[in-house]
Amino acid sequence: METKSVVFESPWKVEFKEKNGNGKGLPAGVAFVQTETSVVSAGTELAILSGNESWAPLPYAPGYGIVGTVRAKGDGLDSVDVGDRAFTFGQHASFSLSNTLIAKVPEGLSSEHAVLARIAQIAMVAERTSETHVGDYVAVLGLGLVGNFAAQLFSIAGCEVIGVDLSSKRRDIATECGVAHVVDGSGDVKEAISDITNGKMCRTVVEATGVPAVACQASEYSAFLGEVILLGSPRGERTEDVTPMLNRIHLWPKGCVTYKGAHEWRMPIDNDPNGHIHYSFQNNVETIFRLMQNGKLAVEPIITHIASPDQAPEVYKGLRENPDEYMGVVFDWRKL
Repeated sequence: METKSVVFESPWKVEFKEKNGNGKGLPAGVAFVQTETSVVSAGTELAILSGNESWAPLPYAPGYGIVGTVRAKGDGLDSVDVGDRAFTFGQHASFSLSNTLIAKVPEGLSSEHAVLARIAQIAMVAERTSETHVGDYVAVLGLGLVGNFAAQLFSIAGCEVIGVDLSSKRRDIATECGVAHVVDGSGDVKEAISDITNGKMCRTVVEATGVPAVACQASEYSAFLGEVILLGSPRGERTEDVTPMLNRIHLWPKGCVTYKGAHEWRMPIDNDPNGHIHYSFQNNVETIFRLMQNGKLAVEPIITHIASPDQAPEVYKGLRENPDEYMGVVFDWRKL
């Protein structure tokens, strides 16, 4: 069977290729999925495309999350049946083999929207990791796909959310998605947050950019005994005096700020049948599907491009050179 896929051949060189593949003789727990949509994770994929990610040497076939039809499955896979429309982790390819979180997509939820659950469940880890309660102030630094979803999820949980970004377009999209407050990241962010919170600052600050300098600054926006959640994966070098940040973490009475890592893989993939583990990839995706279906989690304003996969070179060029315009990108494999 002919399979078409996106391939990162060398730094900043993207190609659309064909290869052979089939769904015969599948190992236990594996599904063979015909892709309808796949979602681009700009931060991770551009980092790979730069050639600077040692864990993903080029040439590399990228991918994050897909929605498609299960065409075959191995023994022991009970979450879906052949013919079901399913969500899973997979490459940007017309067909994928997957054994990681294969979940049936609810009826009435479009494939274009459902595939965004891959990004939203990453954002949900910040809310799951936090100690926030209804009415707490939460600042989210960075309003790209992950940051926007994080801001929405904290809002849904009853928090008063402040989104911060340099981009006016991303701030506008966040407002359209229901984020209560937005702040221009190029201004005096600390003063703006102080004004919004009446000087209380934030119970939780979510760093969703992956920029080390922003991670160091984040504790400035936290209240006493607050927390900073590192949601974005840090990339790039930064040289500065970290003592002020360490003092905000360590000292009483204006510090004692806790830093927490919120990488998605801190959670197990599957639900615990005995109920000992409250949250998992599976639980998060099921929750996100429900929030999408009932209209609480906004998806439409986030999607800026639904592109044919053979436009991949143009798409990644846009993601790199014009990130304001190329925010939420979905490949629609039905366009081929």
